[in-house]
Amino acid sequence: MGTFAADRDLLVYEPNIFRDVGWVGQRLVKGTGTISGTTLTLSAQDVPFDAAGVTTGSVVTVAGTAYEVMSRLSATSLQISRLREDSPSGMSTAVITPSPATAQECIVMTFVPQLSSAHRQILRLAGLDPDEPTPSGAPTQASIANSASLRRLECLGALALIWWAAAGLMGDGSAAAERGEWYRRRFETERARVNIKLDTNADGLPDATRRLSAGWMRRG
Repeated sequence: MGTFAADRDLLVYEPNIFRDVGWVGQRLVKGTGTISGTTLTLSAQDVPFDAAGVTTGSVVTVAGTAYEVMSRLSATSLQISRLREDSPSGMSTAVITPSPATAQECIVMTFVPQLSSAHRQILRLAGLDPDEPTPSGAPTQASIANSASLRRLECLGALALIWWAAAGLMGDGSAAAERGEWYRRRFETERARVNIKLDTNADGLPDATRRLSAGWMRRG
């Protein structure tokens, strides 16, 4: 089940989250690497990039600076970029060259588990529960025609989960707990704003709209 957002999308809201928050169980790769141009090459690592599933949309932190992964070139090298603009016309494909680096610590952390949890919550709010059998002819996630419009909502939900998890170690009155609650409120505000548009007859055009708070309606 694909999510609406990727790790790189979280950088838009929290540029330092991959440096400041993380758990060993969600660390995909740790090693030493060098950046030349737009290529990051590791000279030592605990897990190869391909075995760890590092791919487009992942985030690698080099000497404390987070970069988005454009593509995996090999088991030990990536094409990386500074965070690119996500414009209304689509994601810019131009790579923004990172700073050169030599023999620096490189870490690939992922928050896909939190993104996936937020993703499932959004689907359930829309009446598209991924854990329930789908009747024949009923819409599914594949019917959603405006996935990009749900990316922000999914990021906000994931960030609330991330900071709440961090607050478990710091306490209810901690800055992490307050941040988690702040993102929860932003998630609720965004949930009230967005709709899910469905293409229920597979003609390439949305013909039904579901709100993420109450019922849904179909175009007549």
